[in-house]
Amino acid sequence: MDLQILDMAGARPEHSTVIVNFVSAIREQLKNSTCYVFSDNVQYKWHTGEGEEKKVIPDASINCRTKARKGNVFLDIPRFVMEVLSPSTEKFDRGEKMELYRQQEIDEYWIVDWENRKVEIYNLDYDEKQKPRYYLWKTITEANQEELKIVHFPKIRITFEQLFAEVDLGF
Repeated sequence: MDLQILDMAGARPEHSTVIVNFVSAIREQLKNSTCYVFSDNVQYKWHTGEGEEKKVIPDASINCRTKARKGNVFLDIPRFVMEVLSPSTEKFDRGEKMELYRQQEIDEYWIVDWENRKVEIYNLDYDEKQKPRYYLWKTITEANQEELKIVHFPKIRITFEQLFAEVDLGF
């Protein structure tokens, strides 16, 4: 058996706080629907455009296609994913992970920067060649916080203050 142990730094408490805030604000609103919100404890397994199998664990996701799974690994795509930036993952979240989400045609992708209290909302659309592409729909900061919304779930509400609650506790 070829076993490799990696030393990885854990996420900062603020990173986890944003995820918990999002999931707790959304969970009750999805009750009795066919959609579920998940934190960073479920995996998705897909094939890339090149046919390579990839597993990914989003910080948060909203999945309405939960029947296709094996254990805690979903085989179908969620409609929404959120990644909370950290110095060790920012390049991956903005690069390879975003590209994989685009290839899978996930409707909406949020990149949350807890240090700068900013949310980038990317919406999937198709270019003139019908190739899926993410477009920056809006960047939300404290100045325009009332515009924060999940584009593809218009009845679900989360406020800027809910998302960033207790992030500045001085951990």
